[in-house]
Amino acid sequence: YPIDTLKIPREFVNRIGTSNDGDEIIQTIISLAHTLNMKVIAEGVETKKQLTVLQQNACYLIQGYYYSKPVNEDEFLKF
Repeated sequence: YPIDTLKIPREFVNRIGTSNDGDEIIQTIISLAHTLNMKVIAEGVETKKQLTVLQQNACYLIQGYYYSKPVNEDEFLKF
């Protein structure tokens, strides 16, 4: 199967805003994915700062507690 999506692990997302290296790594990962015409999804997003940095770098697929804790199907359908 062709690979069409790159997932940024929470370990990298957690470094956003803690150092210049953390932000640069995120920028590089997203840039590489876009160069390869891949979608990018960020895992483990918990803060507004993380969300803002990701969106500023054109990463719009987000997973994490910032939006919701994991829920079962019934809870999801009520959402």
